[in-house]
Amino acid sequence: MDDLYREVIIEHYKNPDHRGHLDPYDISFEDENPLCGDHIRIDLRVNGEGLVTEAAFDGHGCAISQASADLLLDSIIGKPVEEIKKLTKNDVLELLGIELGPVRLKCALLSLKILKAGVYGLGEASDELVEGD
Repeated sequence: MDDLYREVIIEHYKNPDHRGHLDPYDISFEDENPLCGDHIRIDLRVNGEGLVTEAAFDGHGCAISQASADLLLDSIIGKPVEEIKKLTKNDVLELLGIELGPVRLKCALLSLKILKAGVYGLGEASDELVEGD
């Protein structure tokens, strides 16, 4: 089963659905993982009802960080911003479907940290945004 998930990760890394920038955007935030240098920017368009209508990411890094960003954006299009604020690290890990060690966990959760900092309108991203369940 892990092989299937690894194939999904490689596919989203090599052929992401949401790579790029949105201009104009309603929400944009970027940050990096200082441990490895992975860097991601996420742009969102949100309609008048508070639903995410479009999402894009750009950046560089390992397959886990980039695939995680693409899978996460797949999962939030059409959802209300208020629901996105409730996403947890377990939601991202479920999307990835494989066990990760502590270093790779930071890579996988970078996009969630950036997404949540953006939807909360924070000046900087914090690991606290993705702690817990």
